[in-house]
Amino acid sequence: MTKQPSNPQENEYQEMTLLMMVQLSAPHTWPAAIIPALIGTCLAAAFGFHVSATLAMVLLAIVILMQSAVNTINDYYDYKKGTDTQDNQADPTDAVLVYNHINPKSVKYFALCLLACAFILGIYVIYCSDFIPLFIALFGALIVFLYSGGKTPISYLPIGEFVSGFVMGCLISFACYYSLTLDLNFFIFLYSIPVFLGIGLILMTNNTCDIEKDIPAQRKTLAVLLGREKSLQLYHALLILMIVLLFIIVAVSFTSALLLCVFALFALIPFIQALWNNKLVAQTRAAAMSQILTINVVVGAFYASFILFGTFVAIAL
Repeated sequence: MTKQPSNPQENEYQEMTLLMMVQLSAPHTWPAAIIPALIGTCLAAAFGFHVSATLAMVLLAIVILMQSAVNTINDYYDYKKGTDTQDNQADPTDAVLVYNHINPKSVKYFALCLLACAFILGIYVIYCSDFIPLFIALFGALIVFLYSGGKTPISYLPIGEFVSGFVMGCLISFACYYSLTLDLNFFIFLYSIPVFLGIGLILMTNNTCDIEKDIPAQRKTLAVLLGREKSLQLYHALLILMIVLLFIIVAVSFTSALLLCVFALFALIPFIQALWNNKLVAQTRAAAMSQILTINVVVGAFYASFILFGTFVAIAL
């Protein structure tokens, strides 16, 4: 384990490698962007619209680039503010700036490059639809900055779970749906609630495990304000609510797929049980993040299949 030089000016900075870029992008978090895009696309098909495969793939690339930019900017600001150190970050892949002597400016430029690529791809989306996706993207870019940057970042406040869940879970689903259909159907936000909760739980998992690290950094996250015991109670309640709302949506709107919920429940039980038994402390953070991300992937995959199966079976009947 190499220590960060006390004076970065004494030595030349290490060149940022492709591996470091991948680590900064944090591909293991991409399901939080892919699943909402998938749900928005499936809803477009379910409601009878022709879905362009090319446009759907471009939208997917955009949300992945935006997610990667969020991860990179978050690492940059955590390093600059001294929140991440070798004492509280045992995983070198989760704190690239801490464990590698690279120029922080190059990390910031990398994040801006990711955002620029997303906006370049967005030109094609605007060409295929209109300017509403651009306004949504600009709002998303603003949230990307405000989440980690500024005088009082969103990540330092107890609204982080809500903001990330809404922007990624609801807004991405709506933006993808609208770009593919040009249909201002605000019911998409209701259909996105299970995804909203799943993504919010990803951040809540991280924040609950990081309570001891966030208190000295003066972060007022929801987990810090509630404490671990009450955070766990709320966490478990939201986990159950996510599954219940998913089944309610299927029962009301995609009734033909209701029987499949039984299979989904059996598939989810082992992952939910493992996460339920996790105390969400620093020592179990890696396992907890893996568990909640897996649950999001399983829920997202089943939700997409429910939408398509329920719709096309209903058409066949």
